[in-house]
Amino acid sequence: MSATIKLNDGHEMPQVGFGLWKVGNDVCADTVYNAIKAGYRLLDGACDYGNEVEAGQGVARAIKEGIVKREELFIVSKLWNTFHDGDKVEPVTRKQLKDWGIDYFDLYVVHFPLALEYVDPAVRYPPGWHYDDAGTEIRPSKASIQETWTAMESLVAKGLARSIGVSNFQGQLIYDMLRYAKIPPATLQIEHHPYLVQPLLLRLAKQENIAVTAYSSFGPASFEEFKMAHAEALTPLFQVPLIKELATKYKKSTGQILLRWATQRGLAVIPKTQTPARLAENLDVTAWDLDAADIEAISALDKNTRFNQPSNYFPTEKLFLFG
Repeated sequence: MSATIKLNDGHEMPQVGFGLWKVGNDVCADTVYNAIKAGYRLLDGACDYGNEVEAGQGVARAIKEGIVKREELFIVSKLWNTFHDGDKVEPVTRKQLKDWGIDYFDLYVVHFPLALEYVDPAVRYPPGWHYDDAGTEIRPSKASIQETWTAMESLVAKGLARSIGVSNFQGQLIYDMLRYAKIPPATLQIEHHPYLVQPLLLRLAKQENIAVTAYSSFGPASFEEFKMAHAEALTPLFQVPLIKELATKYKKSTGQILLRWATQRGLAVIPKTQTPARLAENLDVTAWDLDAADIEAISALDKNTRFNQPSNYFPTEKLFLFG
């Protein structure tokens, strides 16, 4: 039985999952099927990834073959920015459930603390960051996070989501949410790797009993195709001497060292790979321990360097989310 994290609403979430960001449509169904076959039970998807139909096909195949039952899976998806208006949350959630071919999400997450003007899914889906097809115009919506969260809470009441959470939120906004939330966020998903440790945000989440899921655990490696100058200027984490030394010391891969650094500190992780050997390796990151001094040494690599923000993908003067 893989390790789990008890959420503040009583549900349990697998500590190690499989992330679906940047998994191509042509391989997604097989990738999901193979991940389930390898033992993964948490699948982390999103509207914005544009592959939920194919992910659902992989799930359906695994269920049909008797590899897993639906109730044994923990399926995560996310609300995109263009659906923050209160009356748009439920319809797009139902669309995403239909795409997956399931009746409920185990966890449904607000992807970014940013409301953009509605784009009809029949016109363009997933909508992306821009209002126009040319990718030049950013149009904000007037929806507040409170309006969006109230609609998210109604998903729980209607059985469309068992747990609800947030992603890419910072401390001030979390504190504000907790003042009005009837259902506090069960999880917080953040970019987290040795170059972006965010220790104060982690302390806040622990104090407020919000489980944290780390994404992009391998740092710059997750962003190579975007040719970000500040990512390319850093030593890849797999090649950092300390990480390589610890891999030798513990007889593990460098990837396992990075993932165990997170899980041993109580975080969930959602790595992805299509390599069978690595599928097994990435799952094996909860049953052995790093020395406390080694965890501190990895944390000391922190450069407070963030990769996943809009201004790193395209020129913008409107979307400095982490400013």
